[in-house]
Amino acid sequence: MGGQVSKQIQKRKSLSVEKKTLVDLKQSCDCGFPGCDYRPSDRKNWMAGLGPERLTINKIVWPGTHDSATNKIGVPLISRPFAQCQSLSIYHQLVKGARVLDIRVQEDRRVCHGILKTYSVDKVIDDVKKFLSETQSEVIILEIRTEFGHDDPPEFEKYLVEKLGDYLIHQDDHVFGKTVAELLPKRVICIWKPRKSPAPKSGDPLWSAGYLRDNWIDTDLPSTKFESNLKHLGEQHPVSSRKYFYRVENTVTPKPDNPVVCVKPVTNRIHGYARLFIAQCFARGIADRLQVLSTDFIDDDFVDACVGLTHARIEGKA
Repeated sequence: MGGQVSKQIQKRKSLSVEKKTLVDLKQSCDCGFPGCDYRPSDRKNWMAGLGPERLTINKIVWPGTHDSATNKIGVPLISRPFAQCQSLSIYHQLVKGARVLDIRVQEDRRVCHGILKTYSVDKVIDDVKKFLSETQSEVIILEIRTEFGHDDPPEFEKYLVEKLGDYLIHQDDHVFGKTVAELLPKRVICIWKPRKSPAPKSGDPLWSAGYLRDNWIDTDLPSTKFESNLKHLGEQHPVSSRKYFYRVENTVTPKPDNPVVCVKPVTNRIHGYARLFIAQCFARGIADRLQVLSTDFIDDDFVDACVGLTHARIEGKA
């Protein structure tokens, strides 16, 4: 018993130090970066606003959401707080400006997060198609994977191709150097990550797992995650020479040995530091590596930071 108490006291001290580290960093440095003052006039159509003919795929800083389809997961007030990473539907995330979605599925095509489940993936696809029908130039990266510990849904690749049809941008390394205008009317890069089923191949309507990479750091300590994200990002090639998307997740994860295990209060430890992260990318000379930045509980300021840097890139200011 005494050992457990001592361990919890030490964890609280470590967390306090880590929180203060980020606060001090934010206070000690300029959090500005090229494009930081830019605000899109219409977040629903921010790619159209920047100009599809000027917007090259590998120059975009893609705002993404982590565990995107968890807004209705589990039982409200009982299990939902332990797994909910977004409060908005897929449609409303896209309207707010998100352009990368992270969807996990189980055998019966229901979306899940660990052992908890929610609505069918049909709801996700319907929301995506509704958004696409209301816009003309917005491109989406839709990552769908089989959740750890589950089997692949039967014939799922066929299902995705049938559902998304002519919207699908086929797997092709040349896509990274093309503009949005050159890809239209195709507007969905769908990355399918099965556990056992065959992976999509070059030229297929879907993209294989290696085209969206990240380094997942499983921690609830915000400064540890922040610095690890910078370290791993710095190990990547510049976006101009990469033939894959690299994702940084500005999130931290509840740990079972900590008294606080609900997602929102834990992830809030790092949630407000996305602009600081971008500024530190410039300070450390690795801003040319930044491409996909994801968050829990997406908000307007997060989207504006990503769109602002994208605007600076196409203007030649970053």
